[in-house]
Amino acid sequence: MTAQVPATGSHRKHAAIWAGLTVGLSVILLALLMLFISPSLLSGPRDLGLGVVGSQEKAASVSETLEGQQPGAFVVRAYNNAEDLEQGIRDREIVGGFDFSDPEDMQVYVASAGSTAVSGTISNVGATMAGAEGQTAEVVDVVPLPDADPTGVGIGGLAFPLVFGGIVPAVAFRSMLSGKRWWIFAGLTGFSVAGGFVVAAVLKYLFGSIEGPLVPVAASVALGIAALALPLAGLNECFGTKGFTIAAMSMMFVGNPFAGIATSAQWLPAGVAMIGQLLPPGAAGTLVRAVAYFDGAGGAGAALTLGVWVLVGIVLWFAGPKLKGAQAKN
Repeated sequence: MTAQVPATGSHRKHAAIWAGLTVGLSVILLALLMLFISPSLLSGPRDLGLGVVGSQEKAASVSETLEGQQPGAFVVRAYNNAEDLEQGIRDREIVGGFDFSDPEDMQVYVASAGSTAVSGTISNVGATMAGAEGQTAEVVDVVPLPDADPTGVGIGGLAFPLVFGGIVPAVAFRSMLSGKRWWIFAGLTGFSVAGGFVVAAVLKYLFGSIEGPLVPVAASVALGIAALALPLAGLNECFGTKGFTIAAMSMMFVGNPFAGIATSAQWLPAGVAMIGQLLPPGAAGTLVRAVAYFDGAGGAGAALTLGVWVLVGIVLWFAGPKLKGAQAKN
């Protein structure tokens, strides 16, 4: 009996597959590392609005000093008094400011609820400038985080739950209610509302991350979930599983790390921040922070972005059957 020897061509084929998978998966791993780690490594203050109580000359002097220390980090504007500066922070015209009026104590104004990374940076810069002026620095937190969540972990960790809340229901309702389009649509919209209230209730009553009204935060989270779930479901209706998968992966691997929820978009590199704020996770994070701590100030653009995503999802959902019908005829 003669032993069968595997063909050389088969060995080469398997070796090629092995090499291709090894290289391909390594490239994917590298891309994921870049997507998730690079934004954090390249993050820092960028065009942060900073107020200075005093004359235009004083503001210009502070701006020149800061530009020499951290180029491009701050945009300085003058305010007539401390009250106007504080209101500017609440309205989110600026993220902090300095008041040199007292010859001994310099007032450093921050809003930790906007971003602990930003408020910490302004506090450190203020302390350095106060020391150079022979003053001590007194930090005034105009919009502080709740005592139960002083570092903002609650809202800062919303990115993944938002993405999960958008992707998983689109799969679950489609699988369990196959062919029942109206039930699927009702399930997605209903879950968006329910999920919004669940997340907001946990943030308020379990974590203590918000102290204000529950409904505005719940509505913001619900809008964020719907802005993910409805477009994903609509893409599946129009283009099948491939359309859904590509969109879901984009939200998971781009929308999630580019959201900047924990630090604010201004802390991310410019291009990353712009992309992140155009996608539902980043826009939802911005809107939730705005309504939770700033009475909605600074959230209009994010709300509009989410509304457009919801509208796109609805259009795709209703266009799906017509598109499939046209493809079937061809």
